[in-house]
Amino acid sequence: MNLVDFFPDSAVTTRAEVADWRAAIGLAGAGLVAQGVTTEAYTAEMLAALDELGPYIVIAPGFALAHSRPSPAVLRTGMSFVSLATAVEFGAAANDPVDLIIGLAATDQDSHLQVMSALARVLSDSKIMAQLRSANSPVAVREILDGAPSGTRESPPDKN
Repeated sequence: MNLVDFFPDSAVTTRAEVADWRAAIGLAGAGLVAQGVTTEAYTAEMLAALDELGPYIVIAPGFALAHSRPSPAVLRTGMSFVSLATAVEFGAAANDPVDLIIGLAATDQDSHLQVMSALARVLSDSKIMAQLRSANSPVAVREILDGAPSGTRESPPDKN
């Protein structure tokens, strides 16, 4: 599974300014909707899950994996990327504040696990995480995820 294929331009927002965690999740949801991965109902489902369960999505220092259960609002498996210019509090004492959010929508549990496996390499590499935090364009995000130095290769075609 190649992570760069999950992040067309419409799925990537870099260095965004948001008022709070709800707005950050809204951006992650908008990236999923913009590429046809989910309907807007999925964003509402992600927010409702956080209201009910608390900040369980903040899984590493400064990082949240925004998601909800597979539902009819998920049209296909996909992801979105949001980096924040100013980190926001989610209420997760151990890992707040958050400045990177990956939105994840999966059609089933198997898809969810495959994507999580692919993300594990990124999450465990502090150098890659630092590069993602400073990325300022969708092309830069894809290059970092692909392991190529910034500015050395063309952007991969969007898969929409």
